[in-house]
Amino acid sequence: MKKSYIVLAVVAVLLLIGVGSCISTRNGIVSADQEVKKCWANVESSYQRRLNLIPNLVNTVKGYAEHESTTLQSVTDARVGLSKAYDEARQYSGDSLATEQQTQKMYEAQRNLMDKANIYINAVHEAYPDLKANQNFADLQAELAGTENRINTEIVRYNDAVAVYNQMILKFPGSLFAWGYTEKKPFEADAAASTAPVVEF
Repeated sequence: MKKSYIVLAVVAVLLLIGVGSCISTRNGIVSADQEVKKCWANVESSYQRRLNLIPNLVNTVKGYAEHESTTLQSVTDARVGLSKAYDEARQYSGDSLATEQQTQKMYEAQRNLMDKANIYINAVHEAYPDLKANQNFADLQAELAGTENRINTEIVRYNDAVAVYNQMILKFPGSLFAWGYTEKKPFEADAAASTAPVVEF
């Protein structure tokens, strides 16, 4: 009688261990499958971030570059006006026997020179401290590199998760409990992905 209880107890323990192992294996497969899905969602999230961010960033940099181009044109125009006003003032200042009309013209030319000089100084003073297009382009390049690195990191994590999952469902004993689950493919780049994309301004 005691032997039969011992045998039953051993069988029950073995059954519990077997059932526990089966449940654990099946749950491990489910967890691995969910990890693959989560990793792929992270890849897609990085794609979405790139889609949302980069065009807006490029447009911002382009807009600022156009603003700086206009600002530099204004400074250049102010410099040309200053040079012309200086030439006019110098033309009238050399005549010691100037008539009243020439004196008036000399006065106007020098006043024009002062006005143009003030415009030029203000244009330079206001424009140059805020010229940041070079930094914006550098920031854009850094963001492009950072975004691509982020996507690549997520793809590597996805491929790692796929490898763990595939091993789990293909190796024994996981293969016995993997009904309903099929092997997943790691990330495959497009054929055109070997060509680097070009960002045009």
